[in-house]
Amino acid sequence: MTTIPSGGSGVPGRVEAFDTLPRDEARARLLSCLAVPRWADEVLAGRPYAAWAPLQESAARAAGQLTDEELEAALARHPRIGERAGATHDAEHSRREQAGVDPGDLQLAARLAAGNAAYERRFDRVFLIRASGRSAPGILQELDRRLASTDEAERAEVITQLREIALLRLEEIVR
Repeated sequence: MTTIPSGGSGVPGRVEAFDTLPRDEARARLLSCLAVPRWADEVLAGRPYAAWAPLQESAARAAGQLTDEELEAALARHPRIGERAGATHDAEHSRREQAGVDPGDLQLAARLAAGNAAYERRFDRVFLIRASGRSAPGILQELDRRLASTDEAERAEVITQLREIALLRLEEIVR
């Protein structure tokens, strides 16, 4: 595996290093951000980027619309909020993103489990939210709000959340 230089946000060499990764390796990294092959291929087709802004714009645009099949594949890589990531999930990302949810808080865990179950009954898919930077009470508040959404509005919200998660993950691997 090619190493992308480490460093904080804004380190110029990281996007350039991503640009020079072998295609298969770059594609695998992109798929860990959003498990949609078409998205990864569209982002790869834009290389070289040489800067974060054009890469971010390309990735956001490509993630703006997802087919039902792409949506299902992307959601399959995400554990329920408050649950440990399993073998089929992007565990490293998920642990970091859900750091604000304390698994030892049994009352919170019960509320999340009930909310997740209600959401899955209502929309027939896992509840997804960009958990990074959110508190557990904030996540629960969003879950309650979104349970009242129409199917169409909620599908659009899920795509927005997937795009936000993908961009955060992409930034982690290239900046």
